[in-house]
Amino acid sequence: MIRVHHLDASRSHRIVWLLEELGLAYEVVSYRRDPKTMLAPASLRRVHPLGKSPVVEEDGRVLAESGAIIESLVERHGASTLAPSRGTPAWERYLYWLHYAEGSAMPPLLLKLLITKLGPLGWPARSYVDGQLALHLDYLERHLTEHAWFAGDAFSAADIQMSFPVEAALARAGGPPRPMLRELLRRIHARPAYRRAVERVGPLAILGG
Repeated sequence: MIRVHHLDASRSHRIVWLLEELGLAYEVVSYRRDPKTMLAPASLRRVHPLGKSPVVEEDGRVLAESGAIIESLVERHGASTLAPSRGTPAWERYLYWLHYAEGSAMPPLLLKLLITKLGPLGWPARSYVDGQLALHLDYLERHLTEHAWFAGDAFSAADIQMSFPVEAALARAGGPPRPMLRELLRRIHARPAYRRAVERVGPLAILGG
């Protein structure tokens, strides 16, 4: 049995969604953030030393980091349905977006959240961060004018991985409407597996959104 250590308002929501897409049996262990600090509870450190979520246990192994979890689960259980064929242009795009989500998209989003929390202290960095967010959002919008999904014509686990930064960016960035990104989210939210994930762990909440 796969066990998902799920923290509210976190990236672990997309791991539950992935498991629903794969049709796998799993157990959810839920954690609540401290209402004052919004940090994860110390009990998560008993599962993984960093006390972060998501964390997945399977066959006695503990795996953290969303991208690593998604790659591992897809390789083991769903490479034929949620990943393009290796060596194809679609597979290269798939691999790129799996890593872009946390490596490039999330840092300016986290900075935006911190600047918002800091109030006037964060204003000196606001224009730079807003510029970076606009740069990334325009990049994503252009990509989706050429491809139905991030890896190409077919839905893949890259879309699951990218869903969180897209949700967070549209919640925090403001600016132009960016219809391609909003249409992507509409199609994501309409997927039966996504709806089952929401029924299982509740709707996705974005901190600071």
